[in-house]
Amino acid sequence: MIKQHWITFPALLLAGSLSAQSKHSPSSRYPSYKGLVMAGYQGWFNTPDDGAGRGWTHYVAHGDFGPGNCKVDLWPDVSEYKKTYVTPFKTADSLPAYLFSSYDASTTDLHFKWMEEYGVDGVFVQRFIGSTRGGKVLAHNDKVMEQALNASRKYERAIAVMYDLSGMKDDDKDPETLINDWKHLVDDLKLTSRGEKQTYLYHNGKPLVAVWGVGFPGRSYGLKGAEKIIDFLKNDPVYGGCSVLLGVPTYWRDFGSDAVSDPRLHDLLRKADIVEPWFVGRYNETSYAKFAPRIKADMDWCRQNKLDYVPVVFPGFSWHNMYPNSPQNQIPRDRGQFYWKQLTGAIGMGVDMLYIAMFDEIDEGTAIFKISKNPPVGASRFVSPESDIPGDYYLFLTGYAARMLRKKIPLQENIPTESTGALK
Repeated sequence: MIKQHWITFPALLLAGSLSAQSKHSPSSRYPSYKGLVMAGYQGWFNTPDDGAGRGWTHYVAHGDFGPGNCKVDLWPDVSEYKKTYVTPFKTADSLPAYLFSSYDASTTDLHFKWMEEYGVDGVFVQRFIGSTRGGKVLAHNDKVMEQALNASRKYERAIAVMYDLSGMKDDDKDPETLINDWKHLVDDLKLTSRGEKQTYLYHNGKPLVAVWGVGFPGRSYGLKGAEKIIDFLKNDPVYGGCSVLLGVPTYWRDFGSDAVSDPRLHDLLRKADIVEPWFVGRYNETSYAKFAPRIKADMDWCRQNKLDYVPVVFPGFSWHNMYPNSPQNQIPRDRGQFYWKQLTGAIGMGVDMLYIAMFDEIDEGTAIFKISKNPPVGASRFVSPESDIPGDYYLFLTGYAARMLRKKIPLQENIPTESTGALK
């Protein structure tokens, strides 16, 4: 068990100064989120033979993994992975289908290699509150985190932690669990103390920590616990002095349908550095035009309150195999048109950073990494890129958007096509 630290915050530290006792390196290769396109990175997939002892984690929810019982709607293209694992699934030519494990260092290395090749600036490694309590899940996540840190340095990609509060049970005990996990990462994995050329993402000159799930109604925790976490990350003289990104509901600004109706949410946001509303599933290609003005109004509110703002962009959505009553390919990708409309829309409005949901989220069909064009057939059905769309198209579009964001190339509303020689 990690020892708890009870610390008072001197007035100087509350004012924002960082103590000489700080565990963090003074700077990073990535001093600001501005100008970057970052993606979420789950890193949560396991197979029975990968050594983690967790079975087919995140490939199946309950029961035996096999045709008719899985929880992923996209099948990854595993042709470049050094290590893969045979599954009970078969492709159309009756060959066995294979999957990867996030537990393997070679998997993490390949993912970061793709980020470098295609120009994806980096990732926020997801860390759920439940995964910080110990056991095999903590061991898995620590291993993936260390692998990601090493790969980020090797391929010079930015990396940061995103804590997901989903599963937090109360406002008192669980914040301490998260706080102790941050201390563990800083102490044991040297997360933010790898020198001035480290790849951990900084913002406003400080290590950036994302805290997602603040302000959603009907949860077993409220704003009190989130405030405790934010105050620690901002003000602790040893482990704090951080910048904070808050992941909030879509309708956070006007206390709409997916947000708590509590003005204290805005007070909490003003303590942070970056606001990131969650947009996945809130619109499709047709309804995006009506939704887009909300992004502009969000940006205006943040500007008025001296906060930075990052919108979420996603390529499509499907979780039929996880929830069979939901339609498959619920929000179609439409040959990348849906993704491109969001990317160019946000950049055209003047955003200076982007968050992509997600790099490897095949459970909900939002992954941008390489997807198989020859997925298994049978009782489980999978969403595959259209016949004329390559499996790496969304990596390519993400890197293209990063260049537009940094104004290295002009904003291009028409999606790059094979006829221009842009597609790999």
